[in-house]
Amino acid sequence: MVWKLSLLFVLGSLACDTHANSAPGDSSQLIRVNRILIVGNKITRDRIILRELSVKTGDTLRFYQLRAFLPLDRNKIYNLRLFNTVEIRALEIGPGQIDLLVEVSERWYTFPLPIFELSDRNFNEWVQNYNADLSRVNYGIKLYQYNFRGRNETLKIGAQFGFSREFDLSYRIPNLDRQQKHGLRFDLGYSEPKNLAYFTNDHKLEFLRLDQSVRVSRSASITYSYRRNFYQTHSFSVGYRNADIIDSLPKLNPNYYSNEATKQQYLSLTYSFDYNRQDVFAYPLNGFRFYAFLSQNGFTTDRGVKQTEVNLTYARYLNLGKNFYLSNFTAGYWSNPARQPYSLYAALGYGNQFIRGYEIYVVEGSQFLINKTTLKKRIFSRTWRLERMPLEQFRHFPLAIYWKVYGDIGRVENYPQYEEENINQRLSNRFLAGWGSGLDLVLAYDAVIRLEYTFTRESTRGFFFHLKKEF
Repeated sequence: MVWKLSLLFVLGSLACDTHANSAPGDSSQLIRVNRILIVGNKITRDRIILRELSVKTGDTLRFYQLRAFLPLDRNKIYNLRLFNTVEIRALEIGPGQIDLLVEVSERWYTFPLPIFELSDRNFNEWVQNYNADLSRVNYGIKLYQYNFRGRNETLKIGAQFGFSREFDLSYRIPNLDRQQKHGLRFDLGYSEPKNLAYFTNDHKLEFLRLDQSVRVSRSASITYSYRRNFYQTHSFSVGYRNADIIDSLPKLNPNYYSNEATKQQYLSLTYSFDYNRQDVFAYPLNGFRFYAFLSQNGFTTDRGVKQTEVNLTYARYLNLGKNFYLSNFTAGYWSNPARQPYSLYAALGYGNQFIRGYEIYVVEGSQFLINKTTLKKRIFSRTWRLERMPLEQFRHFPLAIYWKVYGDIGRVENYPQYEEENINQRLSNRFLAGWGSGLDLVLAYDAVIRLEYTFTRESTRGFFFHLKKEF
């Protein structure tokens, strides 16, 4: 009997080809794993890959168990985001004995990327609110060194100039011990923006723009992570932030740092729990993810900061068959007390926490709840092998296209200060809704391009462009 299981990943679709000369009754046959061989990892250490396997050398298990483990293990190795392709083969070398062969194709790990980005939250805000003003562009360079030392460590160094001057350094070590369960991350940051969002008017940010720095911020944090098993990770973080603003800014918004203060500093403690069973992190089509975040910013009101934050998210992904997929995302946020300095206001409109169709707005509040649902169909999927490409790491070029329809709803509880001043109430304390259709393009190196046309409850509509997955 010769049995082979081939697993090839192409942009969110998992193709499993099983060639077996065994009868169905053989599924309970005992099989011993003789050796685990890894090929293609010129930089990555073997132990980084072996950590993701459910079976070890010398393990004995049933045939059906092996068939169940290998697709999951392939996904876990791919989700390290170190490889373009991952393939696992189980080959019989004798009666009841097999060798596991893991073949990987490594990515390019060093990216010195030029910075040419908008200082605004997204492309649509830059065009619609600021008339595509090129002076609002930031420039510089960021160096990303992934898989540093072949141990899946990440080093990031950034230097940004232009509309906002920033310098940052981050070093992530996910595997401190032999069992690869404990990790550390160090972050340092410094910024001197010449413009600053100091107030919100009708759910749009108002900026103070000068020829000098408006704010100087310094930050530092250390994060400890504990990966209890393949899918669950606990993280604990301690951070410190110190920031100064120019004297004229509190005259525009006395509550920016509260009580017309020009300085803010506080210590923060954060705990997060990530339970991730997505099939592929970059563009999941099956599985689920639960994420919980709890943070305490400051401990005494004497320094102007005392805030507790809780953020919970849950995403579910279903493969409906015939290239149809359904995904749903729910997020809830709560902070206390509701009265905070403007600099600590939370809002829908940042990151991926927004309702589609409202991208040009920020809807601030101490509590919010959103739900997003997307039905999509894969209409194209292909991978090209570019043999003329001189670098092996860029010869793998996949492309998948998904057509989708979607609907989002949500509600934000407004801040007391806005209620008292009768401002920023148009979109708060009421249900918001957006729906529409679009295309997702999924490319190599986890790149996702989203093209969407959305309608809202307020009878607005528009085309929106994003460079990240939905959720």
